[in-house]
Amino acid sequence: MLDDALFNKFRRLIHQTTGISLSEEKKELLTARLSKRLRACGLSSFADYYRLITSDQAGEEFTHFLNSISTNYTSFFREQAHFSALTDRLLPSLDPLLAGGRRPLCVWSAACSSGEEPYTLAMVLNEYYQGRKGAFQILATDISTRVLDIARRGVYAKEQVATVPQAYLKRYFMRGVGRSAGYVKVKPILQENIRFQRFNLMDRFPWRDEMHIIFCRNVMIYFDRSTQEKLVNKFYDCLVQNGYLVIGHSESISSLDHRFRPVEATIFRK
Repeated sequence: MLDDALFNKFRRLIHQTTGISLSEEKKELLTARLSKRLRACGLSSFADYYRLITSDQAGEEFTHFLNSISTNYTSFFREQAHFSALTDRLLPSLDPLLAGGRRPLCVWSAACSSGEEPYTLAMVLNEYYQGRKGAFQILATDISTRVLDIARRGVYAKEQVATVPQAYLKRYFMRGVGRSAGYVKVKPILQENIRFQRFNLMDRFPWRDEMHIIFCRNVMIYFDRSTQEKLVNKFYDCLVQNGYLVIGHSESISSLDHRFRPVEATIFRK
């Protein structure tokens, strides 16, 4: 088990690099996750591991460290109301900004995890634009290289796609056969509109005034108030005027100092 002093060192490092705030109650969880990395590295103490990752934060093991502390629960069509709002209200209101279809809609799935959210967005957008080539682009980012590898492969067990409507399953997924029986793979028609990229939300955003919609759901619950406030205002700056931010149903930004206009409970407009 980590002693309190070293646990606090890891907590500060995690907060500085990812924005994630770990409570005292997460000590046992962090111990279990880091124990796996100690075994993988052949180390005998948490102090040795701390010295290893802090000596080279650009190194491969630091990436494994970030992968190990990331929480990656997600599912297809999670919080369905957001996708209904997307097609019924958000997209129609943005159509005038797209110069009659000459400019693609740009959507950012921030903290995309293993790909279920961006692939859901791609299905919904493909339906809305009736398959028109170049109508939209999705940037899907996450801090974890492990889940990004899963997302890029686009292969999921049948039970993972249970929430996908049957018509969409037939249209956008290929069924595995033989050794791949019980799995499905996303078709290229969805993958060609998504760019997966590793990105830390604590870093400077290279995208300014470019995004029409940002989905950042069930992520800020892991951040403290100051980090949430900084992040929300960074999102504001990289949206086009009248663009949208969508957050999770378990989240609120009402107590934060920001410039967004509330549209619905978890949807905000620049």
